[in-house]
Amino acid sequence: MSKKRIGFVTLITVSIAIIITIFYEFNWLGVSPRIMMGVRWITALVLILNGIARKNLTTWILTCLVLGVFVGLDFPDLARAMQPLSQGFIKLVKTIVGPILFATLVFGIAGHSDLKSVGRMAWKSMLYFFTATSFAIFIGLFVINVTKAGVGVDVEHMPHEELPQTSTTTVGDQTALSHIDADVHWVYKFNAFIRDTFPENIVKAVYENKVLQIVIFGVIFGIGLAMVEEKKRKPLVDFTESLSEAMFKFTNIVMLFAPIGVGAAMAYTVGHLGVDILKNLFMLLGSLYLALLIFLGFILLPIALFLKVPIKQFLNAIKEPVSIAFATTSSDAALPKAMENMEKFGVPRKIVSFVIPTGYSFNLDGTSLYLSLASIFVAQAAGIDLSIGEQLLIAFTLMITSKGVAAVPRASLIVLIATADQFGLPTFVIAAILGIDELMDMARTSVNVIGNCLATVVVAKWEGQFDEEAPFRTELPEKSYSGK
Repeated sequence: MSKKRIGFVTLITVSIAIIITIFYEFNWLGVSPRIMMGVRWITALVLILNGIARKNLTTWILTCLVLGVFVGLDFPDLARAMQPLSQGFIKLVKTIVGPILFATLVFGIAGHSDLKSVGRMAWKSMLYFFTATSFAIFIGLFVINVTKAGVGVDVEHMPHEELPQTSTTTVGDQTALSHIDADVHWVYKFNAFIRDTFPENIVKAVYENKVLQIVIFGVIFGIGLAMVEEKKRKPLVDFTESLSEAMFKFTNIVMLFAPIGVGAAMAYTVGHLGVDILKNLFMLLGSLYLALLIFLGFILLPIALFLKVPIKQFLNAIKEPVSIAFATTSSDAALPKAMENMEKFGVPRKIVSFVIPTGYSFNLDGTSLYLSLASIFVAQAAGIDLSIGEQLLIAFTLMITSKGVAAVPRASLIVLIATADQFGLPTFVIAAILGIDELMDMARTSVNVIGNCLATVVVAKWEGQFDEEAPFRTELPEKSYSGK
């Protein structure tokens, strides 16, 4: 069967399945669970045939994502047992992060020996990051104050789970804080954040996947190497160029496992939480997705249109890393593919290798929006009336304390708990929303990846180094699933 024909059959099958699902959810026409299960697996069979016909990685990732939902719904115990596969995929991807960041940063800086361009990229990136995350925070505050999702919430009947460890400071820092006046605790914590960006051991930083520490080391090492005479610099520059190329090829091999890892992650999520959890906290979940859509549609899209970014080609470039981020709830899993695709899209490697890793700590658009929205939700659910000034203070505190959490699934929840303690907000409400945090993490992590990919284009165009023809020249041809 031709690709066109199987695509048409897939479209019809999925459309019918959606209609039957709506009938089932609203108890129309008496659709039974057994019929619904049959519809799901007929759809699954058609999606598998479509993946076999198309033979490209993105199609298989999306197909396995849907299959994971079906397995989670119909075989929850089996789905929960599949979690190690998703964990294995994330572990495999994390082996790429350290070497690829170090190699691309050092080659990007030392290979061109233009230290002024590094400085320009730094301040332009930071200005854009601060502007974007500020907009995200204000949108989060606006939406939650309009929807008032937390007002009237029956917290006693919300799903409760055990809270994670809330401490975000070391024992040494806690001891130091106990000897400092509470009014300047924020100064100490900010300085501690600056301190923790510097690596004491680069091997340890790579092992612990400390993205910002790797970036700092790579930048300083690259600057130092650029200051060395050409004869002694060239061997290391050639080594880092070869290492970066090898790691991109390594990424392509690892991504062949992505459909299994993504499918297992989605299966575990649905099998662990179930779909009925959506009904308990629909307003909170809906508010978050609405706020993220507003941010995408009214902030990121106008920026892209203003800079004349080819939207269709940009979406084609980010769809694979975003789908990986959505299913795994980890930006780390999407980082190698995002870097590779944005370079193909026309952004120079030296900009990609600087902006995306730095953005993982400073440009958390989705996380910043979520934290501002969730903190006010907690206050609303507890019946605490916060003034606009108090809301802004909480939101900007969260923006500072959230740096570096993008790579860790659900780490923003820990930041939210710590901040709630600081401002006297009840943590039992956070315990109640913990059950659906993973569903919210999918969306906010995806927006983090989208925001960082767009940031590379913004900085490249600002620097006048964007290849305007690259998106149309390559069209980002998809590598076949067979590896050809």
